[in-house]
Order: sequence, then structure tokens, then C-alpha cells
Amino acid sequence: MTEPPEPVAAEQPETGVRTATSGGTDGRHPGKGPSVAARAARNLPRSVSGRAALAGAVVSCLLILAIVFGSRLLHDFDSALLPYAVATVFLAFGVTYRYTVWVSAPGARRLFKNGWRSLFSAENFRKAPTALPKMIATYLGFQKFLGARSHARWAAHQLIFWGCILAALITFPLTWGWFTFTSDTGSGPGYEMRIWGLKVLGFDSLNIIGWLMFHGLDIAAVLVIPGAGYFLWRRMKDRGAITGQRFAYDMVPLLALIIISVTGLLLTFSSIFLHGGGYEFLAILHMVSVVFTLIYIPFGKFFHIVQRPAAVGMQLFKYTGRQDDEVFACRRCGEAIDTGPYVENLRATMRDLELGFDAWAEYCPRCKRVLRGNAYLTQVKKGFK
Repeated sequence: MTEPPEPVAAEQPETGVRTATSGGTDGRHPGKGPSVAARAARNLPRSVSGRAALAGAVVSCLLILAIVFGSRLLHDFDSALLPYAVATVFLAFGVTYRYTVWVSAPGARRLFKNGWRSLFSAENFRKAPTALPKMIATYLGFQKFLGARSHARWAAHQLIFWGCILAALITFPLTWGWFTFTSDTGSGPGYEMRIWGLKVLGFDSLNIIGWLMFHGLDIAAVLVIPGAGYFLWRRMKDRGAITGQRFAYDMVPLLALIIISVTGLLLTFSSIFLHGGGYEFLAILHMVSVVFTLIYIPFGKFFHIVQRPAAVGMQLFKYTGRQDDEVFACRRCGEAIDTGPYVENLRATMRDLELGFDAWAEYCPRCKRVLRGNAYLTQVKKGFK
């Protein structure tokens, strides 16, 4: 096996010296006060939290204004849906807060900037005009990357994804008073769907279109229940899933989806077959479960729904690099690692984090293992072969 190239070998003792003289995990040097890096690390969370809170407050205020003006100064706002609307305001604050904190990290910030730069690049559009819609459809919509892991997991994820999308498209505008369904006679069967007070569709509640209009949330629930049920069953049976799962992070979101879906279906069952029996209790139970889930989204596993669109830009960033044949080869064996811009982006992120070994990003995983083993034999186990 060959030794690491000279530049990399020279970098490692430098990293070791920094570690040895740090005097502790807080970045203090012997006989000195806190280092500049340590002081900056302690001050960073406070400034980031302030910016995130301000951004969350601004977005929440904008949503409140959108609700007021979108419902024509609350003329179309249903007061019975007030708890749902309040929960969406808290959701807007929480999502914006956590998203701002996430983007403030050096690695996420660099990926975020490069991703959006790729999305709005005229040069990328000229080179690959169909790349963006294709990635939105395959990566964001149908999530083909999940199919490579398991077809069952992909199918379950699709059921949850499209069920939640359908429910959000119906629930949020209705909650905010943007959509209204009105009837001239008060009891139908003719209804009009209005958006911001403007008529967009007239339909008969007794035909198929009317049935779909009034049972859209039931369809969403039927999609979500088997998908969430599969993942819940997997997390109770699969050893790999059981090992790393956390109840609040992994199990609670699935249970919340199932409770929302089941209570929603029970509301329909009560109104059709029980003549409204138990409807008030089910409505309160359904409302509590929905409000809890909306407030929980920014702090649990569902937050990846908000993060996922940002990954599309990063995929486009890598795709355009491959189109230009900017593939970076391993410095030791010559095997392709990734695109040149992506490797340089990784090295720059590691330099931002002051990791001190960013040159190792230029080696493939196998060569890094070989070089680490070689260094261990020659430096640590020297004389004990």
C-alpha cells in the first residue's frame, strides 16, 4: 500500500497539534482566556436564535394578514375553525424558526446557496432545460430514490405523501377562509366553490364531482392510514428500525397521522350512519389531534417535508456538473468520487467548520480506509507488528 501524498500527510500533524494544545473541549489554551473561536461559538446560538425568532414572527404576521385579507376581512372566515387557523400560525412560526436555524449552519448554508443558485441559473437552463421539472417529479414528487431501498417502503411513503398533500390543499384554504362552498337554497344540491369571494366552479352535490368535493379529506385519510400503518408495523418488527428509533421523533408522527385519519373518517361515519351521534366528541378529538400535529411538525420528523425542496437544487447542482464532465477522480486510485464542484463545496464546508482535514475529501471511501489503516500501522502500532 502506498503512503498518503505529501500535502495530506503534512496536514495531519497540524491538526493533532491544534487538538493537543487546546487544553479542553471548550477551546481554551493553557494560561489564556477563551479563544476567539470559542467565544464566537458561544455567541452564535444567541444571534441565530434572535434572527430565527424575528423571521418566524414576520412570517406569522404575514400569514395573519393573508388570512384577514384572503377571507375578505374575515367575512368568509368560519369561527368554528379558529383553533385550526391559530395552529397554522404557530406552524408558520415554528417552521420558519427551525428552517432559519438549519440554514445558519455552515454546511446547510453552503448547500442552500448553491442549490438556489443552480435553480435560477440561466446557463443551467440552457444546458438542461428539462432537468428541473424532471427532478421535481422524480425526486420531490415520486421519490424514486426510496424505491432503490424497498418497493414496499416507497409505496407506503407515496400513500402518506399524496394523502397529506391532498389534505393540506383542502384544509389550509378552508381554515383560512380562502375557499368557501355556498348554496343559493341553503341545502343544495347546487353549490358554488369560491376562492377569495370569486366563483370558480359550480357543481351538483349529488353527482360524482360533488361527492369528490365533499369527501376529499376522506380520500386523503384512506391513503394515509395504510401508509402510516405499514411504517408503524415496520418500526415494531424491523430490528434495524427498532435499534435507532425514538418514540417522540419516530413513533408519535405516525400515531398522529393515524389518529387524525381515523377520527376524520369517524366524523363522516357519524353524520351518514349515526345521524350525528357522537359527532361533537369526535369533532373535538379530531381538532385536538390536528392542532397537536400542526404544532409538532417543526420539532419532529415531519420537518424533513420542509427541507426536501431545498435538496432539489442540490441535486440539480450535481447534475449540471456531470453534464459538464466535471467528475472528480480519487487522488489515489483514480475512481470517480463525485462532480468537481460538489467535492470543492464539501472541502469549503469542512474549512468553514475548521475541521482541518478537508484534503481527505479528495479520496474515495476505500482509499480513505486504506490510508487510515496504513497510518495506524506506521504511527500508532509502530514496532508492534
